[in-house]
Amino acid sequence: MTDTTKLIDDYIACWNETDAGKRRALIDRAWSERATYVDPMMNGEGRNGIDAMIAGAQAKFPGFRFRVSKPVEAVADRVRFSWECGPDGTSVIGGTDFATVANGQLSVVTGFIDFAPGMGKA
Repeated sequence: MTDTTKLIDDYIACWNETDAGKRRALIDRAWSERATYVDPMMNGEGRNGIDAMIAGAQAKFPGFRFRVSKPVEAVADRVRFSWECGPDGTSVIGGTDFATVANGQLSVVTGFIDFAPGMGKA
């Protein structure tokens, strides 16, 4: 496993961790202090904003679990990975995220939704 793959595994773990203290420890490890996240439905700035954003997503979609759906790809400081999530191992929503890594942590993540209810599966 590469360092980049481990970083993205930690990123996914942040989205899946419902214990606030454990989630924050994962965020502190995976995200830089001034990191940003944006997708068509939400955004977060800094570790506090990202933590609040993830907590909000968990409240809106209780029981959903994220997983990487294709191998992580990296070029220099850029990363692309696809993910899926849903309850009980199903894939209700999926997307592709692009990230910039600095000093071994995520600094910018931009998420795109590939499929969701009402969109059809790509």
